[in-house]
Amino acid sequence: MSKLTLVTGGAGFIGCNYAARLLERGEKVVIYDNLSRHGAVKNLEWLHQRFGRDSFQLIQGDVREADRIRMAAENADAIVHLAAQVAVTTSVTNPREDFEINALGTFNVLEAARASGRNPVILYASTNKVYGGMEELRVLEDDRRYHYADLPLGVSETQPLDFHSPYGCSKGAGDQYCRDYYRIYGIPTVVFRQSCIYGERQFGIEDQGWVAWFVIAALTNRQITIYGDGKQVRDILYIEDLLDAYDAAFEHVDTAAGQIFNIGGGPQNVMSIWIDFGPLLEKLLGKSIIVKRGDWRPGDQRIYVSDIRKAEQALGWTPRTPVETGIRRLFEWAKTNQFLF
Repeated sequence: MSKLTLVTGGAGFIGCNYAARLLERGEKVVIYDNLSRHGAVKNLEWLHQRFGRDSFQLIQGDVREADRIRMAAENADAIVHLAAQVAVTTSVTNPREDFEINALGTFNVLEAARASGRNPVILYASTNKVYGGMEELRVLEDDRRYHYADLPLGVSETQPLDFHSPYGCSKGAGDQYCRDYYRIYGIPTVVFRQSCIYGERQFGIEDQGWVAWFVIAALTNRQITIYGDGKQVRDILYIEDLLDAYDAAFEHVDTAAGQIFNIGGGPQNVMSIWIDFGPLLEKLLGKSIIVKRGDWRPGDQRIYVSDIRKAEQALGWTPRTPVETGIRRLFEWAKTNQFLF
């Protein structure tokens, strides 16, 4: 009998891709989504076209609705909790909504799992923003990028938490609640502090999903604004590699339960957001791109790179998709599907 996986935010970028992977394996899927995010309905249509309208159950609901999420989780063997408010800028302008979706919503999911009595494995998508600005780390600068002076392999899970911004606070609260529900109630939770994820079916916007946003904007002749000097460094991770990590967490749940992992491209998949990325995008586009310049945004890290050794050792996982390969795949998908944007 195949397991049933509840995917909150299952019509989003990561959620629909993981739902597709589960459906390909013949597993049962319940998608729980309020369909508020741009692209969500299009992602559902893609799943329906690919697998059939009866291939999965859709529950249109919000994680702030405790009774509704409890009903959705009552038969779940596994829960992938992706539903979230995802933009730092939005959290600053509307911190109450950010808190209710991310902190209270995650609490509702955990309580729904506890009420089910099934002890489902819960995988929670956290964020590297729980580490804040990390101003205490020494950062070096050259003509193309920023570098950590003392962390050649990136930031590990031992980095102190510093919930900078309402978004950092709300996601960090969910992060810690998940960890504690394993310690107190024995619910097998796994927390992934994810770095920049990119790939097909990502409807990126300026405030979130910058890799996809730059690609979509370049293809549709929209203005690209570079905030700061463009030398900010991120480790970026292709969607299929992230989904491999999800699978690995479920496969190794005996050792992963109660653990927190930094999940990103790691030091082998780093890129400055425009000094490196711009020329690659121009090469794919076949023409130069004129960008607008803006001031640094509050809390913008000069550099963030994940130390992924813990996930490598505990889950047997490592990224397999080089940056240029993944970006080319995203570009070709966006080019073929410009009508979606």
